[in-house]
Amino acid sequence: MLIVFEHPLSPYVQKVKIALGEKGVPFETRMPDIIGGSNLDEFVKLNPRLEVPTLVDGDASIFDSTIILEYIEEKWPTPALLPATPLERARARMIEEVCDTYYEAVNWALMEIRAFQRATGELADRLVGRAAEQTAGVQNWLARHLGTQPYFGGATFGWADVCVAPFVHASATFGNAPAPETPLAAWLDRIRARPSVATTFEAAAASMQGFEMLPQLVASGVFKREYRDHRLEWMLRSGGADIVIEGIRKENIRFTREFS
Repeated sequence: MLIVFEHPLSPYVQKVKIALGEKGVPFETRMPDIIGGSNLDEFVKLNPRLEVPTLVDGDASIFDSTIILEYIEEKWPTPALLPATPLERARARMIEEVCDTYYEAVNWALMEIRAFQRATGELADRLVGRAAEQTAGVQNWLARHLGTQPYFGGATFGWADVCVAPFVHASATFGNAPAPETPLAAWLDRIRARPSVATTFEAAAASMQGFEMLPQLVASGVFKREYRDHRLEWMLRSGGADIVIEGIRKENIRFTREFS
């Protein structure tokens, strides 16, 4: 049985779970204990970056959501998620790259502000406004790639749809949904009806129980959020440099783990 180490809210985890669901591959999920940096010895052996998702298949462990998707596609090629031609595959991978390294940072920053309350008052309003502007921009870009097709790959749900779904869905939960009665809004309704997507999003929603405690956990330093490169870039260019400095001072943010 495959094991997916996860947090249900992670869009990178959601990609993997949707892909496995589309291919009908059974798997179990586990949540590693990474809060506060305790009890990590076993998980470090599986993923030295201390990140989710991590896929365990027998004696093998694989990390990074894109690499995991490639592994899934190669091991279980039917039904295919990648398009047939090299150009179409490149296009799907470019869409994934934009979502993973640009779009993700916008939604992640909104969680930092709203759920973790790292900013309040005028600063929070300004950062939320910037996030709304950037969400509209990236959704416009995605809409141009979607066109009037039912899916990003044409008539068939595929790789790009898997990779876009977590981010547009998260935006909608933040109040930044695609404009009503547009092809992107219709696409979101369409993919939410798929069993693989619906199950994944339901698990994400259920995991938000107890989130009212998050600001206290952050303030105490027990919960450290990872500021990877694209997230750090978002904060610095969008006016949140003081949030980063404060997080470093209070030791309630972390960066990618150093290898040893």
